[in-house]
Amino acid sequence: MADFFSIVNIAVPPKADETVSGLTMFTGLIQAIGTVKSVRQSPGAILLTVDLSELARDAKIGDSIAIDGVCLTVSQISGSCASFQIGSETLAKSTIGGLKPQSKVNAESALKPTDRFGGHFVQGHIDGTATIKAVQRHGEFADMKFAAGPELLSQMVVKGSVAVNGVSLTIAAMDKTAFTVAVIPQTLGATTLGTAKPGDSVNIETDIIVKTVMKQLKNILPQTGKLSVERLKELGF
Repeated sequence: MADFFSIVNIAVPPKADETVSGLTMFTGLIQAIGTVKSVRQSPGAILLTVDLSELARDAKIGDSIAIDGVCLTVSQISGSCASFQIGSETLAKSTIGGLKPQSKVNAESALKPTDRFGGHFVQGHIDGTATIKAVQRHGEFADMKFAAGPELLSQMVVKGSVAVNGVSLTIAAMDKTAFTVAVIPQTLGATTLGTAKPGDSVNIETDIIVKTVMKQLKNILPQTGKLSVERLKELGF
């Protein structure tokens, strides 16, 4: 039976002296809070320019950088500012279209083969958006509740991972219309979640592992009748 990496189409990381080909992955550990410098509109697209501060030092044209959890490609570099061309599909699926000059955004460079892996597997492919329903402070900590649609919630499990505006978080609780995460002081201080408030829209990427298991189960489980030994053999079990 195929192993996990082949099922989810994630390559086994290469050695330190090898390059990554066709693989872009993030961890959900935010490296910088960027500031939007400009948003230039064009038919069905925008050119977004973000001041990435020190994160731009090693960036080059063609690199992948996640902005609020959305995997974008650097099209221009000028000092500490990077520009990204963003099309209609991304604008429709995420909150990127609502950014304005001076907006703060979470930024993370794509994972390198030699980087230590933390957080969880984040692809930068947004599954949808959610709305902050409540923020309850407990000293320096915070519980944040997000209202989300059934399609997103069906791809989540309690104690599983979720990326909110690119931030790797663990789901603490769920109900039929929302999910809750507990956010530690380090995350609140190092990301835009520290200033987020009820009513704000956020980008959501659900866990690739949960999505993969769901897809495989749909392929395995029969629509009618019972699961047979023959069917399991056909699937490689």
